[in-house]
Amino acid sequence: MYEAFYGLREKPFSILPDPELIYWGPNHRLAYAMLEFGVMNSAGFTVITGEIGSGKTTLVRRLLRGLDPNINVGLISNTPHGRKELLQWVMMSLNQPFDEKYSVLFFKFQQYLREQYTSNRRTILIIDEAQNLQPDALETLRMLSNINADKDQFLQLILVGQPQLKELLCTPQLVQFAQRISADFHLKSLSTSEVTQYIDYRLKAVGASSPLFSNEACAAVAQASGGIPRKINILCDTALVYGFATQTKGVTQEIVNLVIADKQDFGIFSQPRSASLGKE
Repeated sequence: MYEAFYGLREKPFSILPDPELIYWGPNHRLAYAMLEFGVMNSAGFTVITGEIGSGKTTLVRRLLRGLDPNINVGLISNTPHGRKELLQWVMMSLNQPFDEKYSVLFFKFQQYLREQYTSNRRTILIIDEAQNLQPDALETLRMLSNINADKDQFLQLILVGQPQLKELLCTPQLVQFAQRISADFHLKSLSTSEVTQYIDYRLKAVGASSPLFSNEACAAVAQASGGIPRKINILCDTALVYGFATQTKGVTQEIVNLVIADKQDFGIFSQPRSASLGKE
């Protein structure tokens, strides 16, 4: 809609996870480094947490693109309930038969892991939105991770979730599970200065020859979004639409304030306090 008007090849602020447009700020670099560390060192459990829209799924998508073809990957993006349903989803994610009773499924899963290990193939299971897993489901995952051969890990697990996952893993009943976590990182929101860098980076990545958002506009986006990338994308995308509609070549603070006001009228955004932003 506005791409040609602003000289852009494509939309810079889509809310869909786009591994090609990751802003590699310090937090995202560290989070990705922990994901890579977990994979390269055959960590039993790797845990990445962060607020909704902080970029966790985008990092996972980027990781998947670079994995060795000899690694089997199962990706679960919903929330299974109960140990049988969880194991069914695990088998389904690995393209294995899953319509059996639990004991049969568990036996077949063991067989699958051993066969893959014998064929020099590793298996990684990634569970997104893991904060919704019940303690008994997490305990089931711990039991599945016990399937190994001496010093070699048959199964690696990566859990990705909102801050509640971090809180859940700190509860007394999950002490044994927490002790299995080899790599973890909490993805923080972007600081005010990082929001400006994020906006400029995304625009340059799709062809912008100069900054389109004024410093004041970037500061307004940072304040309203709380430094959360998905919220930044929503505000910036809408601001470009408003700018195009009024034939304004640069996005001003006034345009961003108008977008924020309209979003607030519909209850999509509420003004966070500046303290919610990361430090400069």
